[in-house]
Amino acid sequence: MKKRNSRPSGRLRGILLAAAAGACFAPLSAAHASAKIPISDDSWVSVGLGIRASGSWDEHGAPDGSSDYDTSLDSVRLYVNGQLNKTIGATFNTERDGDGDIKVLDGYVRFEFMDEFNVWAGRLLPPSDRSNLDGPYYLSSYNFPGLVSLYPARFAGRDDGVVVWGKVFDKKLVYSAGVFRGHNKIAGASNQGGDPLFAGRVAFNFWDAEDDPGYYTSSTYYGSQDILTVAVAGQIQKNGVGTAAVRGDYKAFNVDALMEKKLPGDGVVTLEGAFYNYDTDGVIDVAAASAARARRTTSAASSMARPGWPRPATCSRRRSASARSSRWCATSSSKPTISASS
Repeated sequence: MKKRNSRPSGRLRGILLAAAAGACFAPLSAAHASAKIPISDDSWVSVGLGIRASGSWDEHGAPDGSSDYDTSLDSVRLYVNGQLNKTIGATFNTERDGDGDIKVLDGYVRFEFMDEFNVWAGRLLPPSDRSNLDGPYYLSSYNFPGLVSLYPARFAGRDDGVVVWGKVFDKKLVYSAGVFRGHNKIAGASNQGGDPLFAGRVAFNFWDAEDDPGYYTSSTYYGSQDILTVAVAGQIQKNGVGTAAVRGDYKAFNVDALMEKKLPGDGVVTLEGAFYNYDTDGVIDVAAASAARARRTTSAASSMARPGWPRPATCSRRRSASARSSRWCATSSSKPTISASS
């Protein structure tokens, strides 16, 4: 979830390609499923691959005033999931970020008892806003909204901890709550005592229940469902901000909503919005957290993607008198068999 700096005004940056491949050792046309190696009736291992790449063209972007073209491999992810029996499984995912570094993205054990009650423990996504639980691969746009989605994390929205989650009332209500290592647990910072971070989220689906693994989310389903979901999430941590000498408590919450409705024919309309409130107890933090309020809204209209087809990202075409830029996007990924990496 790397935030990318924008070009100076007057230069329009266009994303030429955004691709995510969700299957490994399998044809791309079968990207709706990961490669799965059975061991017994209740045990197996699956492997998946995710790729995000982009390119830009600026008509007068080069130093000599000529056109400038650039490409970037923004993300490569390896997904590995294993199931020991009907109840116990594990997830291990890695990320090659835009700097070329390979890091541990997820690493957690899954105790999955029933739809209504499950426990995951390790490095994973804390309960938070929809954008963070989407991750860059399941947003309705290519760029992650890092200016407003600012919950603390160790890497790519993840932290080390335990989450209890479940889906009740015909999977219409999704809850998740957890305890995590938290913010500022570094030398000289506010949390040298190791105070934990508590996180929680409750989402209610008024129309169809969102079809996502675990408590994860997506910001578009491309017409496969009619979605109207409202959620509230929050995180608190004693001594979560500031320095060891000047400490403050961290408190944050957000409300987010998603509406997606199939239209007559092959049309789909998507509306998404969120409100954030971050409180650092009047203390200037040593890391990214800061006292602020933020809002985010997105809207899109697209054609439905048929089952098994590549899932397109939201795209646009723009022109101006001083520069030209075009944008094309395509996605052919789905979440791994059991637990997705956002």
